[in-house]
Amino acid sequence: MQTPPRSSEDIEIRPVRNRRDLDSFIEVPWHVYDGDPNWIPPLKLERRLHLSQDKNPYFQHAEAAFWVAWRAGKPVGRISAQIDQAWLERYQDATGHFGFLEGQDDPALFDKLLQTAENWLKVRGMKRVTGPYSLSVNDECGLLVEGFDRPPALMMGHTRPYYGSYVEQAGYQKAMDLLAYDIDVGAPLPPRARMLVDKIADDPKLRLRPLDMSRYREDLRLIVDIFNDAWSQNWGFVPMTEAEVENMAKSLKPIIKPEFVCIAEYDGEPAAMTVTLPDVHHLAADLNGKLFPFGWARLLWRLKFSHCETGRMPLMGVRRKYQSSSQGAALALGVIDRVYSYHRAQGKKRGELSWVLETNRPTRRLIETLGGQADKIYRLYEKELA
Repeated sequence: MQTPPRSSEDIEIRPVRNRRDLDSFIEVPWHVYDGDPNWIPPLKLERRLHLSQDKNPYFQHAEAAFWVAWRAGKPVGRISAQIDQAWLERYQDATGHFGFLEGQDDPALFDKLLQTAENWLKVRGMKRVTGPYSLSVNDECGLLVEGFDRPPALMMGHTRPYYGSYVEQAGYQKAMDLLAYDIDVGAPLPPRARMLVDKIADDPKLRLRPLDMSRYREDLRLIVDIFNDAWSQNWGFVPMTEAEVENMAKSLKPIIKPEFVCIAEYDGEPAAMTVTLPDVHHLAADLNGKLFPFGWARLLWRLKFSHCETGRMPLMGVRRKYQSSSQGAALALGVIDRVYSYHRAQGKKRGELSWVLETNRPTRRLIETLGGQADKIYRLYEKELA
């Protein structure tokens, strides 16, 4: 049964001005997803760090504002608005972003939240808005519109089914869909994929290697260099800065192992890479976002001794000079097969390859050759600002 329209007059939108307001902003999802078995509470400390202008290097090239919606003294929704100078320098399109959109089942609430973000952007000269980005295209982005029946993978979002329709009622249109592919890690490679992998394995110019922990930061920079080159022509791409690479290296180190990564060198040149991560957020699901007083100990123990049966491949790329060729496809399959062979031996059951632009046909064909099936769709929306 569709929820009847409600008046927005009893909704108060308050800006985040201090730590107490920020706590309310972070805690809004607990008021939205109560009883949803597929929502995994984020760690509140991690969210504070992500939103900290002192800790998150995103704010070195961007500004943002945050708001919480209140009704009858209770937080019922939230939103952010961002202006990213790195985006503007690259695209010259006067586009701002919205993000962190959450709200209870009420179209008037969504309309008022989005209007608040739009007004902030218009005052600052923006002519167009896209989102959600929380905070950037290199963070969690897109609104889940298909695939509500399983929990999200690490660093991917979850929403209630009504979100998309309410955003569209507020005048937004689809800008781009991001696909998340589910794959059976335990299954052998399909024959066609196996043939390509075996073919490149015999090439004497090829070297496949794991992450070298003795030169961890150097290898992370190499991975990002390949990523920035491979993705440079993709829709909405913004390259990572040196500070963002350093921040990523620091945040990933506690959960990454050398075999989670594969770097392909071809004729002495780093040519392709892939990074996989365990779905460690599942290990923290019952902590309800809290690390204190005993959550730290539980999480550290689980990270060391528990086994994650699922994982996510958030990064995969082949340098542009090899793309659109059989050699490029074989390089991609080679790095994917190397990390999946390791995870298969460790007892992993399933993996998610995400996200992939709906327009990226070569990568989609590659993943489907591996047996992957798109079972989640995250949508980015856009609107012209009058």
